[in-house]
Amino acid sequence: QNYLDNFWPDLKAAHELFDSILQARRERESESQENNGKEYPEHLPVEILEAGIKSGRYIQGILNVNKHRAQVEAFVRLQGFGSKESG
Repeated sequence: QNYLDNFWPDLKAAHELFDSILQARRERESESQENNGKEYPEHLPVEILEAGIKSGRYIQGILNVNKHRAQVEAFVRLQGFGSKESG
């Protein structure tokens, strides 16, 4: 903030970007405190997830994310499906 104020007082876009970054950081810190330090809050309680998996409402597997296209490509490999196990 001091650098921008002292050397670029008229560069409005840089000041707006700085304010935006500062606000996003404050929001992330606030969310982290609300979630007891966890980066992401849990979506459902563990008990509900376990019951849903047992009843077949939810599935459980391994998340595979394409390391080259992580933003757009991922899939869940179901346990027991598509593996080389022989039964």
